[in-house]
Amino acid sequence: MNDSVNQHRTFEILTAEPVRSRGKPRHWSEEEKARLVAEALSRGANVSAIARSQGLDPSQLYAWRRKALSSGMVAPLTEEPSAPVKFTRFEAVGSSMVEIVVGDVVVRAGADVDPDHLAQILRVVRKA
Repeated sequence: MNDSVNQHRTFEILTAEPVRSRGKPRHWSEEEKARLVAEALSRGANVSAIARSQGLDPSQLYAWRRKALSSGMVAPLTEEPSAPVKFTRFEAVGSSMVEIVVGDVVVRAGADVDPDHLAQILRVVRKA
């Protein structure tokens, strides 16, 4: 008799949940696509939130938007900001002096200035 027949054997049983079948792909009409793309191109729009609210994968809406822009069917917003945007370059230095730029005005304050007094000065400068 073979010794391997009487030996202890271990078996592993695998269980699995059936994979849900994917539904039939939804057909989006050109009007629906155009409406969603227009909504996605509006100022401050959250493309992912718009797509998810419609049961659409965000990458699909991004693709439709990209296609519409490249085809020339729609144009990106070209509206200029209401006020010109200015950027200031600054360098950190080990000094007790602080420079605050408000528009064309530079306010220099030392470390010993009272914060309430500085806030009052800045309010006056902003009004001017």
